[in-house]
Amino acid sequence: MKKILEEQLKEIETKESNLLLAKDNSYFNTTINPLLDKVRDKIPTTLKGTLDKAFFKAFELIYDKGIDVIEKTYNKDRILVDYDINNLAVKRKTTKKHLKDLDKPAALSSRFNSTFSAVEGSVLGVLGIGLPDIPLFLALIIKSMNEVALSYGFSYEKEEEKAFICILLQAALTSGAKKVELNSKLDEIAAQIDSGIHPSLDVKEEMKNASSCFSEALLTAKFIQGMPLIGVVGGLVNHSYIRKITAYARVKYKKRYLLKKINE
Repeated sequence: MKKILEEQLKEIETKESNLLLAKDNSYFNTTINPLLDKVRDKIPTTLKGTLDKAFFKAFELIYDKGIDVIEKTYNKDRILVDYDINNLAVKRKTTKKHLKDLDKPAALSSRFNSTFSAVEGSVLGVLGIGLPDIPLFLALIIKSMNEVALSYGFSYEKEEEKAFICILLQAALTSGAKKVELNSKLDEIAAQIDSGIHPSLDVKEEMKNASSCFSEALLTAKFIQGMPLIGVVGGLVNHSYIRKITAYARVKYKKRYLLKKINE
């Protein structure tokens, strides 16, 4: 059992390394991003601060009052039952197939959420709606994070888990040395939480840090999304970032699950 778990851990760590080091050669990064860069000099200097505040307010709204609403958009009990079934299969007989079955609910929700975000972002972009899109966009991302967490048997209600998600989002949105640093921080926090230690984390501060990462990454896109018709690019932006974030989240939570099983 332990041998298979350790083999799977090596595989997931290889995926993790690829995400940390690989260049983004996606259509969005090679084609859309260069187009967005051409309008950066037209962006008001105050927009970054405005976006910081908008994302932070969205985080506060979601974590203070919105989780119950978000939970109505997916079947939490069904995801937990699927996890229990898959985890029991792993306990009874640890095979690669049973471990891969754990990935299916998270992969399915990620595909649905990224597709929905593309439609939502495009429709609002056609209407010239940019900043008001932020709470919807962030709610969809938090929904995705919650579903991924549940798929691997982890909660998201406790303060340290909220902070973990906020730091995960920061790591997903950054690159280079900063991404590597945040990735290591996530591993340390996960190890503490899963061993019963309560790490000292300031959720509000991590929400602010995540807000800054979002506004930096989406600065040009949200500016363009506020222009009627041209703003249809918002759908491509939303889809690209949700795919990027959920791909990273699935790796981190699967790694966390495997380490937990190995240490049991």
